[in-house]
Amino acid sequence: MSETAQKNPQWPELPWTAWADTAATLHMWTQIVGKTRLAITPLQNHWWNVTFYVTARGLATGGMPLRDDVLDIEFDFVDHVLRLRCGSGHEETLPLKPMTVADFYREYMRRLEALGIKVKIWPMPVEIADPIRFDQDTVHRSYDREYVERFWRVLVHADRVFRAWAPGFLGKVSPVHFFWGSFDMAVTRFSGRAAPPREGADSIQREAYSHEVISAGFWPGNGGYGRAAFYCYAAPVPHGLAEADIRPAGAFWDKALGEFVFPYDDVRLLPDPEAGLLEFLNSAYDSAAKAAAWDRVALERKS
Repeated sequence: MSETAQKNPQWPELPWTAWADTAATLHMWTQIVGKTRLAITPLQNHWWNVTFYVTARGLATGGMPLRDDVLDIEFDFVDHVLRLRCGSGHEETLPLKPMTVADFYREYMRRLEALGIKVKIWPMPVEIADPIRFDQDTVHRSYDREYVERFWRVLVHADRVFRAWAPGFLGKVSPVHFFWGSFDMAVTRFSGRAAPPREGADSIQREAYSHEVISAGFWPGNGGYGRAAFYCYAAPVPHGLAEADIRPAGAFWDKALGEFVFPYDDVRLLPDPEAGLLEFLNSAYDSAAKAAAWDRVALERKS
């Protein structure tokens, strides 16, 4: 291990090949819980009502109104247990360990029933290739505690940097969301201008990209990318953005994705990973906002 890596142990190695099976299983588990949130909560702009949030122990739904009670659900990656908690004091837990998605789905629904909660969810995964119904998925069954903890620690530090990026922007900006459909974390800035219709968009994309955005985030390597990376993109993509300069060294424009990318391994090996990541976010936003002619005087706070 390099001297720099030893100085930054909080930014752990996260090679996709080492935990791809675990990530695929965890992705399906988060979709099951996420679809519960979708069923219980009223629609918010850009589907913000369905996301998860990073907590001191993992990922959680936040409070969800439930008749005369409230429910929250947390993936606790410290004790490796799923916690279902009601404001009434009732609680159910489900150990997180190697098991099939079908078994997790069955045991999870039993926990909801034990709390007196009846929720109907569509049992098909979304935003992945070759989906398998949750109740029939015996393919995905891996759970490596070490790599789940590493993933969570990366989310904790990325969440802090994304929050630090927010204060300079006066326009509409999203909370830092974990999206269980795409299995990534993101924060989004809006210009306030309506965007042209997105060709081929489904209902989720039409809602998400109804207005001009510059969005930044982190994904662990799923979707075929094959390695963990931070990203930043503008939608719609303004002319000339691909030719813009991007900082720091190691960050680049990915032609296939149509966005700026900063590989996680390059970030974690920096002398100050948080400062380097923040520089990337500011550099990508600056290039995208200029190319898209955003009204930066109105949208940005003077330092």
